Order: sequence, then C-alpha cells, then structure tokens
Amino acid sequence: MFDPLNLSWQTRWKTDSPLARIGEGGDDTSYSLEVDKGASSSSTYVQYKPYLLGGLAAVILGWWISSTVLPATRHRWVVQTLFAWAFILIIAFRFIPNSLVSRPVGGVWESLVQRPFYRLPYRVRLGLGWMCLLGIVFGSAFGFPLQANTTYSDRAISILGLFIFQTGFWISSSNRSEIPWKAHRHCWAFLQQAIALFVLKSSAGFSIFHWIATLAADFLANADAGSGFFFDADTLAKHWFFVNTLGAIIFFVACVQMMYYLAHRYSAWFFFKLMNVSGAEAVVAAASPWIGQGESACLVRPYVDLMTRSELHLVMTSGFSTIAGSVMTAYINLGVPPVNLVTSSVMSIPASMAISKMRVPEIEEPANTLHAFSQGAIFGLIVAGQILANVLTILALVATINGLLTWIGRGFGIHHLTLELIIGYIFYPITFLLGCPRAEILRVSQLLATKLVANEFSAYLSLRAITTGPDPLSQRAYTIASYGLCGFANLGSLGTQIGVLSALAPSRGKVIAEIAMSAMICGFISTLQTAGIVGMLS
Repeated sequence: MFDPLNLSWQTRWKTDSPLARIGEGGDDTSYSLEVDKGASSSSTYVQYKPYLLGGLAAVILGWWISSTVLPATRHRWVVQTLFAWAFILIIAFRFIPNSLVSRPVGGVWESLVQRPFYRLPYRVRLGLGWMCLLGIVFGSAFGFPLQANTTYSDRAISILGLFIFQTGFWISSSNRSEIPWKAHRHCWAFLQQAIALFVLKSSAGFSIFHWIATLAADFLANADAGSGFFFDADTLAKHWFFVNTLGAIIFFVACVQMMYYLAHRYSAWFFFKLMNVSGAEAVVAAASPWIGQGESACLVRPYVDLMTRSELHLVMTSGFSTIAGSVMTAYINLGVPPVNLVTSSVMSIPASMAISKMRVPEIEEPANTLHAFSQGAIFGLIVAGQILANVLTILALVATINGLLTWIGRGFGIHHLTLELIIGYIFYPITFLLGCPRAEILRVSQLLATKLVANEFSAYLSLRAITTGPDPLSQRAYTIASYGLCGFANLGSLGTQIGVLSALAPSRGKVIAEIAMSAMICGFISTLQTAGIVGMLS
C-alpha cells in the first residue's frame, strides 16, 4: 500500500544515511560534517530554549494584561484569561517538574478522598453515587428560578423522560448482566449536567462556549475566500449549500486532518480515563463533534477490523449523536445559535458513550490501540461529494415516498399524509417527555421526524421557516428543538455509516449492518437526552 510517510522516510534514508552513501561509493566525510552541524544547531537551540520560551511567555502575559485593561476588550476577560494562562502554564511546565504539583495533589486526594471512599463497601459507594446523581438532577431542575413560558411541571416531565429513556435502554440491552453499574460509569450524567449548568447558568461558561462557537463560525467563514475565487460576491451572499457549505467542509476537513492529533489527543485521554473506554473509542468519540461520523472512524482505520461488537456500536452511536464542525456554518446561517450547536454536541459525547455501553455492554477484550492518519483536502473533497450526493438522493427519495403516501391518503380523505406526519405522531409522547410546551408538542415532534427521515439540515430549514413565520415557537420549544435536532441520526447517515465502516473493515461488514439501526436509535436518543437536560434547566 502506498504510504507517503514511509516513502518519505525511505527516500531520506537512501539519500542521507552513511550506509547509503557508502553503497553508492561516496565519501562518509560529508555526512559526518552534516551530523556535526546538526548537533551544533541542536545544542544551540537547547541553550537558548529557556530564553525563547521565557520571552514568548512574557509576550503572552503582556498581551493578557493589556487586553484585560483596555476597555475595548475588557468584556471578554474570561476567555482571554483562559487562553493566555493555558499557554503560560504549558510553557512553565516545560521546566517545572510535574511532580511538583502532582505529588501534593495526589497525596491529598488519596489520603482524604480515594482511600476512605474505597474502604466503604461496594453497595454503599454505589448508593452514594446514585444519591449524588439524583441530587444534581433534582437540584438543578428545581433549584433555579423559572423562565418565561416554563413551569416546574415541565421540568419534572424532563426528569421523567430521562429516567424513561434509561429504563428503556436497560430493558432492551443485549446483555443486562454485563452492564457496568460502577459509580464512575455514571460520570456521563455529571458531565452532561455540569456542562449544561456551566453554559446555561453561569456567565463565564456562556462566554467561553460562545467564544468557541464564534471562533468556529469565523474560522469556517474563511472558506469564503476560497469559494470567492470561483464565484462572485452576489453568489456567495446567497449562502447556497453547494457554494458556501461544501466549500467550508473541504476547508475544515483539510485543516482538521492536519491538526487533529494536537487538538484531540488530550480530549481522547480525558474520555479514556474518566469513562473507562478503550483508546480507539475515546479517539472517535472525542473527534465526532468536530470532524463528523465517517471521518472520525477513519482516525482509527487500521484497527476497525480489531474492534469488538461493543466498540463498533459506540463508534457508530457517537457519530449519530453529534454533528460535524464542517456543517456548523450551514446551521448558523439558518439562524441556529452557535452556542446551542457546540454545547449540544459536547454534551452528547458522554451520553452516547454511556447509552451505547448500556445497550451493547463490553464482553470481549478491546485492542485499545490508537492510530491516526492524514488525507488533507482531497479527503475533504470526497466527504463534500458524499454529503452532496447523500442530501440530494435522500431528499428526492423522501419526496417520492411522501408523494406515494399522499396519493394513498387521498383515498381515505387525508390530503397531506407524509412520513414526517406519521413519525411526528409516533414521536408525540417522546417530545412530551422532553418537557416541550403542550401546545407545541406536535410541531416539535414533526421537526424531529423530519430530522430522522430526511436529515438535520432539512429539519433546521423547517425550524427557520417556523421561526420566521406568523406563528413562531416559544423560546422554550425553540431551545429544545435546536438541541434535539443537533445530530446525524437519520436514515441517510445510516447508509453512510454502514458504507464507510464496511469499507474500512470488510470482514466486520455483517456485524456493522446488524448493529447500525441500534446505533442510530441510541444516537438519536442521546441527542434527545441532551435536549431534555436543557429543557430541565430552561
């Protein structure tokens, strides 16, 4: 197989190594001089490295002081402080031993928390975990003042929906006896609640996530410079899917495929340690909200063949439960708040992992190996083409089915019988359990049906039409809908997931096809659970 990384290494070895030179009849003296020069430059860098990094830290510190003092940038002090001091600490710990911090913290944690806690019987620890979980759920639901068009009964219904969803997954589990009920497995609930509370109930959290969302939107908007080379300004201003969105997808995937390792290895380590999943699962779950369902699976391409049934199910579920940053600009252009999109995807990561492990528990031994590769802009072009073909064909297919249903419905006196209408009524009780206002349940449930049957892009288009129409949704219903639609769980993506993973691991094609529908449902409910938690706090 062609491997540009290996090829470049072999090329360098053949031309630069002393053995290669001797084999070619050359003189090794020049090579020795090159080694001496390289060693000299390396020692010079090591000698001046503290001064270079110290100067960089001083510049960052000066920027932080200046930006905090100046009135024009003082309002964003939280983000500036987080950004500046993160880099200053990274530079500082290049010279400060980690043990200087880890040993005191570890000593306090082990002596005051870990050892006393693990001396307790297992059932006592499990009970304490459940008490803390229930405390944060009920406390966050009933401990904050009501907002407009919201009652405590609405929040209570959202809590009921969470428990019903979890009970349903427990009942439908493929192996209930193997479900891991250890206390640390319920960290997903604390993570979801913590993220929701941090963003929705604190100005600092909202500022940070708003900054992340704005930064992502501004970053993706830079793709217009490339699209502007092929189209005029009037065409770009129309925000056509083919022109603006696909251009942003190609640009985003190219950048992410280049930089993902630096951005995601820490978040992957976080989920690997906290959620106790395999390394491959952690990488895919951490990458899904940013690079999408098919691309995130490609990050562990060589190991898909080695994945267990449970790992494959989690990989697919995490892809279904989030959207990709590459299509975020399209939904922002439709009027969806960027903070809702970013928060929903991040909150859905722990939910998808816990729900997937409840539905298909791990009973095999994971390979637990990480790998990454880069495909660049060519891969982005392939992804954009897949999305274009998927959207076109699925929308056309849905229109064909709806036309047939309408023709059949007229025979019964029903003039607007569609898939969205049928599934919308099926989703009515589910939407009720999200805490949606009673008068708006049907409209929101039909939006969810549109997302499942067609895709989230079509659903967001319908949401915008309702928002700009004469009878818009209330703020509570709009918030629940905008969070509930933020995921790739739809019939079109089902085919995409099966196709991508089957191509990556042909020997696992049968297993992938068997669990695909289950993974899509789990991803769909993961997103709805995020919407339910937001409804519980709204």
